[in-house]
Amino acid sequence: MKPTAFCVLFQKPRIASRSFNAKSMMNLHKKEERLLALSPFVKEAKVIIKDGFPHALLYPNFEALQSAHIVNIESRLRWYCVELYNMEAKEDEKIKSYTISKLPLSQNEPQLAEEEPDDALYKTLKSFLHGMCRCKILPSSHLELDLGLDSLGYVELFVFIEKSFGVFIDEVIFSKIMTMKDLYGYIKAHQKHFNPTKMDWINMLSEEMDEKLITSPFIMFLYKTLLFPFFKLYFRLEVRGLENIPTSPCIFAPTHQSMLDGFLMEATLPYTTLKKTFFLAYEAVFGTRFLRPISDNGQTLLIDADNNLIRSMKRCALVLKEGNNLVIFPEGARTRDANLLKFSPFFAMLSRTYNLPITPVVINGSFEALRAGKFFPKPAKIRITFLEPIYPENFSFNAITKLTREAIEKEMGRNPLLQ
Repeated sequence: MKPTAFCVLFQKPRIASRSFNAKSMMNLHKKEERLLALSPFVKEAKVIIKDGFPHALLYPNFEALQSAHIVNIESRLRWYCVELYNMEAKEDEKIKSYTISKLPLSQNEPQLAEEEPDDALYKTLKSFLHGMCRCKILPSSHLELDLGLDSLGYVELFVFIEKSFGVFIDEVIFSKIMTMKDLYGYIKAHQKHFNPTKMDWINMLSEEMDEKLITSPFIMFLYKTLLFPFFKLYFRLEVRGLENIPTSPCIFAPTHQSMLDGFLMEATLPYTTLKKTFFLAYEAVFGTRFLRPISDNGQTLLIDADNNLIRSMKRCALVLKEGNNLVIFPEGARTRDANLLKFSPFFAMLSRTYNLPITPVVINGSFEALRAGKFFPKPAKIRITFLEPIYPENFSFNAITKLTREAIEKEMGRNPLLQ
């Protein structure tokens, strides 16, 4: 991929809808002002018409992102700017796609040729990154916006740098050096040795940590006892495929349509499975004052995608090493339109590393019951289907991720939910 001033990161397929009308075109400036008001991490915003619909051009406030130690820039701008805007916009005025620029929006001249350092450290670092992204890498390349690294990639990079060069890097440090040139400069200035080391997930995840898992079998039983009859009556809950749940530890990979999904999993899993099951959730949501008591007593592991990623992964590994199940939503966030989001390969990495099966789960109807932005659920029908487990064998992380997504898509296409 050739780095340019702009990096297209999100493009929803065009859907049948009314064309963007002339009146709306006159309100583009108001849309830009609203985008800027929604996020302190957007420095410039411009809305244009593309294929008949609004398209946003965003230039991040890199200084604010660094101060907040945010490394997942695209995710932050998508969910806390563009999608917040879409939740309050009419259907024909929603932003269907957006572009994130590394340069101010007025600065779009072509880049000049770049001179690369000619030393072993730079070449080793570049080779490692190229193995992860398979794209062209230049000193100016932004490690997320150009190379597309995600949280799993960041952890792999941090561990590689520490093992190979003796340089410790975490999210706080990395948020200030997210270009190839700055990363190379930081490593060169703090380098203690030169011993390129291949990533070993088992060794990394097996490192000791001062933390114990807290189980709450009685609370989990209480949740199930209270939630299942309520969901059965209010949502006409239908559960299929319970026979597909392995008797040995596994990773559950459900679709994510609403805030109800974790509770639906608690209500429908057999109690013998549920009492040994932990849930992965974002601290920004379940660490709030309202939901924290539930997560603290519900065998929930809270993670922050911009902080302590390695520790979060080790906690997930601890769950599996102690013979428990783990629920991970591969999409990482709730869908805003009932379509599947991109799957993160983190769940696949754990499956492959510990040779554990993945049980895909299709949660259908919870979007209609409680879509993002709504606070009170409607009595829409919900169906949960546990699919046949997928075993990692010798598949790559990406292959496991693809197999899981394909199984879910096949089930969604074969058995659509009729309200």
